[in-house]
Amino acid sequence: MSRFLTVTFVLLIACSLVLTVGILIPAGMFCQITPHFQGTPTRLPLSVPGPEDIAADTLLEIAFISVDDRRAAILSRGATRDAILLYQPAADTVGLRDITPPSLPDFHSHGLSLWRSPEGRLLLFAVSHRQQDGSHAVERFEWRKDSLVHLESIVDPPRMKSPNDVAAVGERSFYVTNDHYYPLPGLARTLEDYLQCAISYVNYFDGKAVRTVAEGLAYANGVNLSPDGSTVSVAATTGRKLLTYARNLSDGSLQLRGEQSLETGVDNIDVDVRGDLWIGCHLQRLPFVAHAKDSLQKSLSQILHLRPNPQGGYATREVLLNDGREYSGSTVAVPFRDRWLVGSVYEPCLLVCKPLTANS
Repeated sequence: MSRFLTVTFVLLIACSLVLTVGILIPAGMFCQITPHFQGTPTRLPLSVPGPEDIAADTLLEIAFISVDDRRAAILSRGATRDAILLYQPAADTVGLRDITPPSLPDFHSHGLSLWRSPEGRLLLFAVSHRQQDGSHAVERFEWRKDSLVHLESIVDPPRMKSPNDVAAVGERSFYVTNDHYYPLPGLARTLEDYLQCAISYVNYFDGKAVRTVAEGLAYANGVNLSPDGSTVSVAATTGRKLLTYARNLSDGSLQLRGEQSLETGVDNIDVDVRGDLWIGCHLQRLPFVAHAKDSLQKSLSQILHLRPNPQGGYATREVLLNDGREYSGSTVAVPFRDRWLVGSVYEPCLLVCKPLTANS
């Protein structure tokens, strides 16, 4: 019996070590937290909570904000109609303006992307998770005469089964990440997350058909392009790294060029005019899961600034970190004039951050 107890004890210790090394450490549970931000943050209330993604147009100086009341949707599926809000610094921004076309009654937005045609047309692409039938779509809009006009819905159930973010590359072409191989809640999806299984992927729609162009990612999340369109960056959230792909401009295919470990749960990626990357992150995964279930539970907010190195890779700076009491669960940061617009999955507001200097 004593030998049996000894073996059992050793197995329990081994399981604890596996749990610690394999799940808790990658989830950021033992990292040191020193909140900081060199500037002034202001909370801007929204008419709908959950500003998960933001896409800004520097020419018109406007920003489109994807909002989705996810907690309300869980309590009453299909009862909410979520929106795209417009941010204009020159206008009254209290609550922001809902510009969602009324022709989309079952619209629940996620990732956003803007594309401007050579003729100057501004198109907005938005991932939408329909609640009535559980399907997904990439919705195409045009910003026309101060209104958002819906153009079409692009669907492909076999391939776009868990879309997260979108990066437009043409009038009807885009990359879209699928964050899970197993799209439905359950044991398989839970194991995919906690075991950091690298089985999600990136699709490309060329205007006619969807095909997979990158595989083997652990929770493919944010996606964006370099200013010249030659490079695609993809965030692997549970993989805690940024993947960089060379893009074939003729057929859209991707070739992996590099991976950079960021030691945090990277989410949406914004690329400024210089080619710098700004990424909203979840430094500690388990508090974020708790925050998703209960608004009283706080989750860290973290913003990273990545500047390309001439020799390859990125120089990384953490420009904002708080303990979640000021703002929980940051997902995106977009430089906009003299400020950053920071969004979150669940917060009922936008965080407008004005740094002390342009390089803060």
